[in-house]
Amino acid sequence: MERFSKKYISTKDMEWEVLGGGVSRKFLGYDNQIMMVKVKFDKGALGAPHQHFHTQATFCVSGKFEFEIDGEKKIVEAGDGVYIEPNLWHSAVCLEEGILIDTFSPVREDFLTGGAVSYFGDKE
Repeated sequence: MERFSKKYISTKDMEWEVLGGGVSRKFLGYDNQIMMVKVKFDKGALGAPHQHFHTQATFCVSGKFEFEIDGEKKIVEAGDGVYIEPNLWHSAVCLEEGILIDTFSPVREDFLTGGAVSYFGDKE
């Protein structure tokens, strides 16, 4: 994969990358410092508990999710945002089918390598 994305990304021209477990994604933009990803969840899909050294900010475009960050649970709905400090354990359960926009700094190298994302299940 390239080390940086195109300047303009038209998601209608992109296929969803299926991650398994009812979760799919599209890359919206990235370079070595930042990455933005559109993530689609089916109802009941789980982002299992995990942690990473990246700072994460998430915007809920649609649906309803129960997030747990560092032991604190909160319901997140369309229009809400989430901030996750580096190395905090966090997870999410999709309560109503929806879409999240995840932004990471620095770039998620593990996403670019094409390997499976363990906390969403194996790729199909």
